[in-house]
Amino acid sequence: MERSVSGVGVLDKAMLILDALESGPLGLAALADVTALPRATAHRLAHALEVHGLVGRDRNGRFELGPRMAGRSLVQAAIPVLEHLRDVTGESAQLFVSRKDGRLCVANIESAYGLRTIVPVGALLPLDKGSAGHVLQSEPAVLRRGWAQSVGEREKGVASVSAPVFDDGVVVAAVSVSGPIDRTSRAPGKRYAREVVAAARRLEEALGW
Repeated sequence: MERSVSGVGVLDKAMLILDALESGPLGLAALADVTALPRATAHRLAHALEVHGLVGRDRNGRFELGPRMAGRSLVQAAIPVLEHLRDVTGESAQLFVSRKDGRLCVANIESAYGLRTIVPVGALLPLDKGSAGHVLQSEPAVLRRGWAQSVGEREKGVASVSAPVFDDGVVVAAVSVSGPIDRTSRAPGKRYAREVVAAARRLEEALGW
């Protein structure tokens, strides 16, 4: 990098590392190649970012975005996946992650129908109600089947189907589709489970998990 974008050269180089890892894990040689940084510099900066949790290592030892960046990466990867899920089902699609006091909606793509489910990004919902809550609690029956459904459980008149997103065997998020029972029926799993599960796998692939 010949010219600093921010006036702080080391910060600009660190951002090159983070930007490069947004597309997935990279070994040191690939990271140096993508960022055009000397290998020693790329290694030093990646290690420093690792200390602060901004960079991590995957199971093969490659550099990847760390836990403090994972939420950002997860949401970015989820948007096109949720858009596709909305298009194929016609219903609103959401991504939830677990929090100590509930489940947090971190991404939402609304249905085009006038009557639709609206879950604002940032909404904190209970973990013990709704299909996404059952998924995020890693309930054995849900994990065996691969998806969960709920009908009027959290909100009267609303049904949903959710599937787990795994990272190294651990449930880290739930992909959901939800809508009025009048359209989804009282057996929404029969209508949407295949598409929701496929969306969860597609998100894992996008994240390199």
